[in-house]
Amino acid sequence: MTTEKPSVLFVCVHNAGRSQMAAGFLRELAEGRVDVLSAGSEPKDQINPVAVQAMAEEGIDIAGNTPKILTVDAVKESDVVITMGCGDACPIFPGKRYEDWELEDPAGQGIEAVRPIRDEIRRRVEELLGELLTARTGV
Repeated sequence: MTTEKPSVLFVCVHNAGRSQMAAGFLRELAEGRVDVLSAGSEPKDQINPVAVQAMAEEGIDIAGNTPKILTVDAVKESDVVITMGCGDACPIFPGKRYEDWELEDPAGQGIEAVRPIRDEIRRRVEELLGELLTARTGV
């Protein structure tokens, strides 16, 4: 069993919706067992308020988060890189696990449209967390 915590980087273009919701879920569900980062290839100046509202409905506060620019170092530091519609903007390094989650962009959408996106993100994060913890413990 390894004692090193796995690290996950969630990337989308603006780092204001999907990647922030995914990071929020993983931070909450992992309870400190996973290092969580998020970034965007063209970050906005604030988190999407509808994404904040959707996460608040789940008891998760992402309102204080700030969109961050994607850096090569963030990718290097991560064991798993999850992209969400950022195309080729994400640098590729050998030995890393990459996944592309095709998810609708919540930008410009109302809460009724964002809830199913949020729920799909949660489902995928729960699955990812199970895989990470199983790999870490070997159980």
